[in-house]
Amino acid sequence: MKSQGEIEAAVCDGISRFQQELIGRGPKDIHSHLIGTLLVVRLQGVLTPSERQLIAPREESSGNGNGNGHENGNGNGNGNGNGHENGNGRSLLKQVRSHMVVTGRSRLETIVEDAVGVKLVSVHHDISTITGEELIVFSLAEAPIYRPKKPKA
Repeated sequence: MKSQGEIEAAVCDGISRFQQELIGRGPKDIHSHLIGTLLVVRLQGVLTPSERQLIAPREESSGNGNGNGHENGNGNGNGNGNGHENGNGRSLLKQVRSHMVVTGRSRLETIVEDAVGVKLVSVHHDISTITGEELIVFSLAEAPIYRPKKPKA
C-alpha cells in the first residue's frame, strides 16, 4: 500500500512526463495534493517561450487595419479582428491548452488511476496566462486508501 506522499509523487511524475511528451517540456515546478476525493495538481512555469510571445501585449501599428486583411480591424467581431481578445493570444492559448487536456484525457486517466488506485470521474483544467500557472483537478469516484503517516517521534 502506498503512502499519500508516494501517490502524489507518482501523479507528479506522470503528469510531468505527459507535458514533456505533448508540449516538449515539463513544468518548472509541480505539486499534487490529495484531498478526499479530489486530486489537485498545480504546475508552475509551464509556458513555452513561443506561448509567452503569443500572449505578450502588442503595440498597435499606425494606419488602417491590423495587417490581417480586414481594413476596419474587426473581421470577426471579437476585439481587434485577429481572433484574440485585447489584441493578444490569451484566449487562443487557453483554448489550445484545454484542448490538449481533453485530447490527452485517456492518458491522464491512466496516470491518475494507476497512481491512486481509484476510478477517475472528471477532469477540470485552467491556466493563468499572467502567472504561467496551470491547475488540473481530478475528481475521483472515492477517496483512495493509503498508508497512514508515521507518527513523529
